[in-house]
Amino acid sequence: AAPAPAPPAAPAVVPAARAALERHEGPRVTAAPAVRHRAAQLGLDLATVTGSGPDGRVVHADLDRVLTAGHRPVPPSGGDGRHEVPIRGLRRRISERLTRSWREIPHITYVDDVDATALEALRRELNAERHEGRERLTVLPFLIRAAAIACREQPRLNAHFDAEAEVLTTFDALHVGVATQTPDGLVVPVVRDAGSLGLWSLAGEISRLAVAAREGRATAAELSGSTITITSLGALGGLVTTPIINQPEVAVIGVNRMETRPVWRDGAVVPRLVFNLSSSFDHRIVDGWNAATFIQRIKHLLENPARLFLDRES
Repeated sequence: AAPAPAPPAAPAVVPAARAALERHEGPRVTAAPAVRHRAAQLGLDLATVTGSGPDGRVVHADLDRVLTAGHRPVPPSGGDGRHEVPIRGLRRRISERLTRSWREIPHITYVDDVDATALEALRRELNAERHEGRERLTVLPFLIRAAAIACREQPRLNAHFDAEAEVLTTFDALHVGVATQTPDGLVVPVVRDAGSLGLWSLAGEISRLAVAAREGRATAAELSGSTITITSLGALGGLVTTPIINQPEVAVIGVNRMETRPVWRDGAVVPRLVFNLSSSFDHRIVDGWNAATFIQRIKHLLENPARLFLDRES
């Protein structure tokens, strides 16, 4: 009798596939639903993340650690040095939102410089005298206070525009979105009723929201409802930017890098601390004259910081 046919050989498993198979068949990683959802959005395999929570539970801080270390997953190369990285999750939403804003809004960008020498002297003095536990003052609290005064004088700048309904909604309260870079992309936490807060309260709230955003703890309410946005790249701010409006708002204020520049003053060239404001406006609502008037008002207040605290303006 003919010998029985030998059973087919098991297919060879390449190392990458074997690792994936072992991860699939291994014990299930412990993580909260929110952590799983965020990991899926980021394209991270939870089985590759070491958990620091109780019993090895993976928490948001573990995802942050992986991202900060630069271990973002990269699909295999096609052999010619190319790597295809799918744009998903928060990055995709950012892309879609900015594309819509740029496509639908006729932007006008206005740039002016600000002599911040007096402002910096005041800021340093206040920081030197600050109480323990208070956040250090940056330029942002002063800028928000100046924007609050300027928006009270031009309320159409603190507004939302519904193009489909052809309705402009202005607001008495100033809710300032502060664009913040996080490991997942750019998000905009919101300082509520910013016009009613003092400098130290503004500094504390800006810091609190930035930390929450970077750690993935910011709530939906903290990331929505802004009526005007401020964006700053800090020391990397460059000389000029063309910020995109955070729809449905009608204005965004961009802060550029502060630097020492030679300035002609009283018949002599003197060193002054200067930075530019590069700000964009929805030209359907804001004319160039109004945009220039708005930014020049902010410029005047920052160059004469005592005016930020006059009762008639604050």
